[in-house]
Formats: sequence, C-alpha cells, structure tokens
Amino acid sequence: MEIGSHSDQSKSTFCLVDEDHTFANPVRFTLNQDPRVTFCGYSIPHPSDNRVNIRVQTTGDPAKEVLKDGCQELMHVCQHVRGTFDKSVNDFKRTKTNTEQNMDTK
Repeated sequence: MEIGSHSDQSKSTFCLVDEDHTFANPVRFTLNQDPRVTFCGYSIPHPSDNRVNIRVQTTGDPAKEVLKDGCQELMHVCQHVRGTFDKSVNDFKRTKTNTEQNMDTK
C-alpha cells in the first residue's frame, strides 16, 4: 500500500505486509545508491506487527517507479550473487572429483 501525496509523487511511504528487516534493509541500501533518491529509510511499527514502512523521497521522479527500479536492481544483484556462488560450488566439486581421481590412479 502506498501512502503519499497526490500532488507530489516524489515522496511516498510504502507499507509492505509480511516483510521485515531481511527485505527492507537491502532495499534501503539499494535505493540510497540511486542518484534520484534524496532519502530512503524504513521502520517496523511494532515487533509483533508483521509489516515494514519504506519511505522514499526523490529528486522529482515518481517514488513508486524509483522503488520498483530499486527492487529490480536488487533482484539482479541477488541473481549475480547466486550465479557466482553456484559456479564456485560447481568448480569446487569438479576440482574435488579430479583430485580424488588422481589419488585413485596413484
């Protein structure tokens, strides 16, 4: 849910249900790297309330679009990390298999 002004779309607060620090902190970090963002922060209203409020203020672009772009950028970063991790695991397994085969032939 977006809570913002109809007259100024560059400032909005987004209430995300079923989210916590695990999602909000990386989104905040990613958005603060965007030159269009003048402020981004988040709060969790109450520990037993399973939602997070993310505040986005931009230089003029609609906050909703900047948040969407930030989430997509975060998704690309996660995909890169996952790909790098999977490649490293496969390389390790391949190296381990080759080492074991070399030991068997000695």
